[in-house]
Amino acid sequence: MSDRKPFLIRIDRKVLEAVQRWANDDLRSLNGQIEFLLRRSLKQAGRSKDEASDE
Repeated sequence: MSDRKPFLIRIDRKVLEAVQRWANDDLRSLNGQIEFLLRRSLKQAGRSKDEASDE
């Protein structure tokens, strides 16, 4: 398992609610959905060092 570091994030309530609905639809936790989206964005931008760890 990879090393994980907790951090706080400030986010618009409507954005958070939309991501929560998306997470529910994909059967993921909110945290898991945010991490999935960040990993996917990094991969698409060519900035991911570990492209094999995508869900």
